[in-house]
Amino acid sequence: MKVDRHSKIVELIGKYQIETQEELAEYLKRDGYKVTQATVSRDIRELKLTKVQGENGRQRYAVMQSQRDFSEKYLRIFRDCYVSMDMAQNLLIIKTVSGMAMAVAEALDVIGFHELVGCVAGDNTIFCAVRTVDDTIILMDKLKKLLAE
Repeated sequence: MKVDRHSKIVELIGKYQIETQEELAEYLKRDGYKVTQATVSRDIRELKLTKVQGENGRQRYAVMQSQRDFSEKYLRIFRDCYVSMDMAQNLLIIKTVSGMAMAVAEALDVIGFHELVGCVAGDNTIFCAVRTVDDTIILMDKLKKLLAE
């Protein structure tokens, strides 16, 4: 149950601008988790969450940078090896330079997009399972932004 709850917390803070423990507890309760403020506080400590400045200028919870390992190395692998992408419902298909699909799939896993459930990589093609069709479109937009940076 705790692992499931921790996974849900990471998903929620990736999806919403959550500013307080109380707000996080409310989101968890809406999703069927029975939590107290003390439980949420302990989860935040165990997950090593930190506060960062959100898009609205206010502080929000985020996974610590070192834990996500959102380093330039993984972004560079994605940018250097990416060829194209297309979608088929909630599947995102990414084409890469020959022999680099596994490296790009690992980069996607490490970056940790909450829309992405998992990847299966061949030689130059990655099949990404995405939560919903709408999330596939959102993920494609995020990847296009990463490529443009």
